Amino acid sequence: QVQLVQSGGGLVQSGGSLRLSCAASGRIFSIYSMGWYRQAPGKQRESVARIFSTGSTNYADAVKGRFTISRDNAKNTVYLQMNSLRPEDTAVYYCNFKTISEGTMRDYWGQGTQVTVSS
Repeated sequence: QVQLVQSGGGLVQSGGSLRLSCAASGRIFSIYSMGWYRQAPGKQRESVARIFSTGSTNYADAVKGRFTISRDNAKNTVYLQMNSLRPEDTAVYYCNFKTISEGTMRDYWGQGTQVTVSS
């Protein structure tokens, strides 16, 4: 049974920084991508950043230049370094691993962690 366990997050002032971590427990294979999503109150969950098995990354326009996604493949862990935080970054952040095997993609989700940025 694979579980994604998140850590980090919390309350920070505008302009501050936070780092999120997400580690997979259990054996997980054929990871296609690791990523971070967020959901603010009353809004849909949105993609924040992803890193693919090739090492390529993509970011939401709202976080480009401020957030950095990275990974440690040996530890099956993904990180999100968030700098220059803004109040509009306030949301519950979820990590996501996508695996692909024999043409079937599967999603794994972390438990979510609250990030609150005060003005």
